[in-house]
Amino acid sequence: MPPSPASARTPKETNVFLFIPNLIGYTRIILAILALYLLPTNPFKAMISYSISSLLDAVDGHAARYFNQTTKFGSVLDMVTDRSATSCLLVHLAVQYPPYAILFQLLIALDLSSHYMHMYMSLTLGASSHKTLRKEDHWLLRLYYSNSTVLFLVCAGDQLLFISAYLLGWRNPLTNRPPWEAGSAGEMAAYAVFWLMLPVCVLKQALNVIQLVRASQGLASQDREARLAAAAASSSGSKAKKSS
Repeated sequence: MPPSPASARTPKETNVFLFIPNLIGYTRIILAILALYLLPTNPFKAMISYSISSLLDAVDGHAARYFNQTTKFGSVLDMVTDRSATSCLLVHLAVQYPPYAILFQLLIALDLSSHYMHMYMSLTLGASSHKTLRKEDHWLLRLYYSNSTVLFLVCAGDQLLFISAYLLGWRNPLTNRPPWEAGSAGEMAAYAVFWLMLPVCVLKQALNVIQLVRASQGLASQDREARLAAAAASSSGSKAKKSS
């Protein structure tokens, strides 16, 4: 009797942890950790590592589809890596800009809570991915998750704003000097990127708010339906007992 397709697979093919997109995900984590280590002392190397880690976010999804290696583990790994790396960079920005620390703290809270609630709601609905939305979801959220170009541009613009803010606020821990001279081309380019990406960052936070509200409404709707179903079942049971 010939072996089934599942049993014919090699251990490497059935070991989700060794799938190519997940290996890319591990590389992203290593690069993010390297970037965090370099943040206080070497801004340019830190941002190169951080940027490559962020760009690989677009690669692992294509690899998953190309090699037919889309997995729940990979989807969660991808989101956790994104949220963790962004949160760590925002923590550093809160240290760099003490007057705006509360703003960065709120951005972290909004980012984590909106994505967690959205993914939890998606799982309870049985969706294969948090990017799978319903027709009744907000049109802007559906555009964001269904169009890979929009998703990439919004995420890239959001990260570029944080990167430019980091470079503009960085000071050498020994000399307290910035990474470039005042008025230099590098400084002007960083300011240009910051102001150009600011509307994109605002859009990303608006999407997070929409995502949080829609997930909250979805979970509340599930709770309401469950309670109504339980009440109906209880009522039917009571009527059955009385009739008997």
